[in-house]
Amino acid sequence: MLDTLDAAAVRRWCAGGLAALRRHQGEIDDLNVYPVPDGDTGTNLVLTLTSAQQALAMDLATLPDGGPTAHGHALRLMARGALLGARGNSGVILSQILRGLADALAAAPAVRGRQLAAALGDATAAAYSAVAEPVEGTVLSVVAAAAHAAGAADSDDLPAVARAAAGAAAEALARTPEQLPALARAGVVDAGGRGLCLLLDALVEVVTGESPRRPAPAPRPVRPPATAARETGSPDYAYEVQFLLDADADAVARMRRTLAGLGDSLVVVGDGAGGAASATWNVHVHVNDVGAAIEAGVAAGRPHRISVTRFADQPPAAPVDAGAAAPTGDGRAAVVVASGAGIAELFAGEGATVVPGNPSTGALLDAIRATGAARVVVLPNDPNTQAVAHAAAREAHALGVRVSVVPTRSPVQALAALAVRDPQRRFADDVIAMAEAAGACRYAEVCWASREALTVAGPCRPGDVLALVEGEVHLIGADLADTCTAVVDRMLGGGGELVTLLSGADAPEGLADAVAEHVARRWPFVEVQAYPGGQPHYPLLVGVE
Repeated sequence: MLDTLDAAAVRRWCAGGLAALRRHQGEIDDLNVYPVPDGDTGTNLVLTLTSAQQALAMDLATLPDGGPTAHGHALRLMARGALLGARGNSGVILSQILRGLADALAAAPAVRGRQLAAALGDATAAAYSAVAEPVEGTVLSVVAAAAHAAGAADSDDLPAVARAAAGAAAEALARTPEQLPALARAGVVDAGGRGLCLLLDALVEVVTGESPRRPAPAPRPVRPPATAARETGSPDYAYEVQFLLDADADAVARMRRTLAGLGDSLVVVGDGAGGAASATWNVHVHVNDVGAAIEAGVAAGRPHRISVTRFADQPPAAPVDAGAAAPTGDGRAAVVVASGAGIAELFAGEGATVVPGNPSTGALLDAIRATGAARVVVLPNDPNTQAVAHAAAREAHALGVRVSVVPTRSPVQALAALAVRDPQRRFADDVIAMAEAAGACRYAEVCWASREALTVAGPCRPGDVLALVEGEVHLIGADLADTCTAVVDRMLGGGGELVTLLSGADAPEGLADAVAEHVARRWPFVEVQAYPGGQPHYPLLVGVE
């Protein structure tokens, strides 16, 4: 048994945690509340921790002069690697947890039980502080339970504290369906929380030499509704405000309270500068009163690189004022995430830099830097990539690149956004126009159900055809072409002048043409554009503008 956590133990922990995640990768991927074939939390966690292990392997032997302890350096390498390799929301949250551990333990002469307990508390705070409205029943609940049990152990015995934390995390994971209705309806536990439990069990094995050997959470016999609200803010707020802020923690806490009263989707993330009196913070909030949000930043410290985006549920933007500032000439670019060769070609044809689907923070950051532009817009095209895009944007800001993330959730929205780009507009105005165009494009996805589930459209079985509109199952059918035409009819029933069709890699030949011909007959005044997208999982993506 280990009395303290040294650098070698950190390296073994990372390797052991990665091995455990790889063994259970498929199981975690299957903990999906949607009956669609792209549940990938396990895969994202594996890729995130793989990057952390690679960072450790490359630089563990080199300690910076006057820097942290050897174990602190190892933990910071692990956290930094996880951040740059983070994929999906789960990967970004894990990187925040590791960052909290690293910041707390970097300067500790030795890591024993009480130090680990305190660090888990800081890791919990780092995870919660990044989310304005934390949701219980997620990985946040699991890490909080681990930290509480570690503190309650009140011991310097490292193995005892590690066991207490891991045991409490497992119990908290089992309770997640009681806390989050979407999990209860789907009959699963939280996927990110399951991954964290595996990491804590790996830590126990490193410090004790014994594996806890906990059984995987048993699935419930019935998997009723498989529909949950995806991450988004309230449509009541019209503007997204983002800025970097140089301020101390007390001022930021006051600002956070002010912004929380102004809107929602509040995220405030520090740069992990340890105990510095002043640090740089990345602030994001959805509001109606833009001026009040910026004033809150001014009251707290020095806001800079301010970005304001107006969402598309507002009236169209007013024409650009002839007296508006001319383009700065410092270079602009667009970075777009794309799954499918055909979609990638479409984006490249619009002059965008294309990054393959499900990218890491580092991959997006590399793409942003490779453009050589001082102002870059990023289009993630997937709700699960938005957290990664914002993490890459924060890293790019630190390098002097102004990045705005337009929250596109489908490639068809990105095509609409790129179509309205205008280099003659000010960058901020151009981003607003792109966000409005993306938001005005309703999107649908057609796929085959991957498992039995009860959706808001009724029960489905594996192999049924599902049509999801804005992320929610609207239609269940037996025939692919019939379901595709039915969902397009449903969307056009609410209005529309342009339909965009992207056929997937698994689409039968002529599917998009058949849908286009149906639209021409049924909706003769609607324009149709059909392209081979090549995307996986979804035979057809639909956009209606």
